[in-house]
Amino acid sequence: MYRFLATPRWLGYAALTLAAATVMVLLGLWQLDRYDQRAEINARINAGTSATPVPLTDVVGAPRAGAGTVGPEPAEHSEWTRVTVTGTYDPAHEILVRGRTVEGAVGFEVLTPLVLRDGTAVLVDRGWVRPASSGALTAPDVPAAPSGAVTVAGRLRPSESRGGRPQEVAGHAEIRRITPAAIAPTVPYALFDAYVSSDEPAAGFTAVPAEKQNALQNAGYVLQWWLFAAMTLYGFGYLARREAIGPRPDNLLDEELDEEEEPVHNAPL
Repeated sequence: MYRFLATPRWLGYAALTLAAATVMVLLGLWQLDRYDQRAEINARINAGTSATPVPLTDVVGAPRAGAGTVGPEPAEHSEWTRVTVTGTYDPAHEILVRGRTVEGAVGFEVLTPLVLRDGTAVLVDRGWVRPASSGALTAPDVPAAPSGAVTVAGRLRPSESRGGRPQEVAGHAEIRRITPAAIAPTVPYALFDAYVSSDEPAAGFTAVPAEKQNALQNAGYVLQWWLFAAMTLYGFGYLARREAIGPRPDNLLDEELDEEEEPVHNAPL
């Protein structure tokens, strides 16, 4: 009854069905891996809200070369770790990071180098400020960095990609992406290849929230791809069953229609 499955045509259908279902299963596994990665990031963000800060140098290596260079990259899973670091702010090399959105508004994040005792420095994101009401060509109102030695606690953030050197705009330095390797040649010290996002910004700043990943979206894609794979296999089985049964004879169809018709009786006058 199913000998037709061994014909070249149906063997081709079977191979195409298996190939399509395999690709869909693999896509589901890829989305499952993305779900695990994003769920892990969210777990680190949640854990960081109550974790005790650790020294910065326990998480990322300090730069060892001279001024204008950066240190080693932080470990892959160190992002969002709460760290603490002590040093002195260098407001002369403060940078505004433009195009940053917080609570639905676009403004600036304020990046100030914190110079450590050994002469190296780490960039500290002191918080977010609104743009000046007079327009983009006017410097926003930025609270001054505290003088003297300060201890900063915050989340470790890795270098952002495709960043460029700071450019002067309306008397202040601006960048679009935070990339210590691109900023290092413009400052008189070596930089850590990461930055610290302050947990408790000073008055006048808005804290930059940790951006959680949408892991549930990836979980939905997993179910979607695996459901498509199941439907593809079911569709092949359904078509094979229809082919095996074949078309129904016309006389059999007529008999069934006759059985379904109810006799009509003339009512007595």
